[in-house]
Amino acid sequence: MKIKEVQAYEILASNGYPTLECIVVLEDGSLGKASVPYGVSAGSYEATVLRDNDPRRYAGGGMLKAKNNIQTIISPALVGQDAFNQRQIDQIMLDLDGTATKSRLGGNAILVVSIAVAKAAATSQKKDLYQYIIDTYQTGVDLTSLPQPMTVVIEGGKHADNTTDLQEYCLSATRTSSIENNLQMIMETYHELAKVLKNNALSTNVGNEGAFAPSGITSNEAPFAYILEAIEKAGYLPKSDIGISIDAAANEFFINGRYNLKLENRFLSPDELISYYTTWMAKYPIITMEDMLSEDDWENWKKLKIVCDKYHIPLIGDDLTVTNITRLNKAIERKAISAILIKLNQIGTLTETIDCCQLARQNGLITITSHRGGGETNDTTMVDVAVAVGSAFIKVGPTRGERVSKYNRLIAIAKKLGR
Repeated sequence: MKIKEVQAYEILASNGYPTLECIVVLEDGSLGKASVPYGVSAGSYEATVLRDNDPRRYAGGGMLKAKNNIQTIISPALVGQDAFNQRQIDQIMLDLDGTATKSRLGGNAILVVSIAVAKAAATSQKKDLYQYIIDTYQTGVDLTSLPQPMTVVIEGGKHADNTTDLQEYCLSATRTSSIENNLQMIMETYHELAKVLKNNALSTNVGNEGAFAPSGITSNEAPFAYILEAIEKAGYLPKSDIGISIDAAANEFFINGRYNLKLENRFLSPDELISYYTTWMAKYPIITMEDMLSEDDWENWKKLKIVCDKYHIPLIGDDLTVTNITRLNKAIERKAISAILIKLNQIGTLTETIDCCQLARQNGLITITSHRGGGETNDTTMVDVAVAVGSAFIKVGPTRGERVSKYNRLIAIAKKLGR
């Protein structure tokens, strides 16, 4: 089925700055619409988000250049191509760009077209997007289980002001139940957390992801106590019913070989930071840890993984691996991680994203598919990808329309599959 038309638009993302939307139309009239997010906290090895850098418009954050690249370079190359050959579509765009980081056309421009083509093809074949991805890439996922919610409930770092150095504290259900029941447990706990914070004279303002961003927290460890109290007040058991995941985003506080915990007025060496984390592993029901060290601190990642293995806690790479096969292979060779976070816009095409997930799976690593903390949209492609590759979790904030749209898509898939 040939591509008939490719259209691109600049739309607003959740932070009030522009991002891209694309509509692809096929010869049979099938239509695919996609929009892409970007992160406020982002690894330096991610695909380029091409912005205009024109200070007269959106403080330089406009995306008219990327939009124009779609209209004048990508569209002419793709019109007439077979939409059912996703690998070829993505390769054409990669060849047009010709750079390692997609800096010529923009990873944002390439990805939005890649997803829109896949959605149009899925519509043409009368398939859900997740099933189209399974069939197209032969992922081997049998859909007997679905990704579980990993919900950000307290956020700090670059996602909020005057709060924790660590970026995210998340909740995940740990008992076997339906998606709806597990979401219910998490959201009931989230609402109890609001009461706990208020009782401790902390604000319940929210950050970029719709999670609480309370200023005045006294340490990076303090959120654990609030979360544990909220779990129990919601009527659930820590660890048995609900576990805690943390994302340090340590890149953001790594300075000249040491880690600066501003909240606690401490500079820690990598070994001291690992000891700092180890204390938490022994005390709290932590079920995953993510980006606890900086993106190039390879030797210490290996040390931390040994500790995490001892406590049976998956160690997730995000900025370390950026959904990139080259970076993932290095992490596998160095035994630096046991799990990988997946963000489509980190790499910039659907094909590269799925190939990265497949490599992780072949090497016994779990995948966690994630939203972006900065400029998100209502597009729910990440959920279909998570289902299609057999991710263990999807990581998304608890409130705001662009976040809950992901959970509602997961619920819809679960209902359709009788899960």
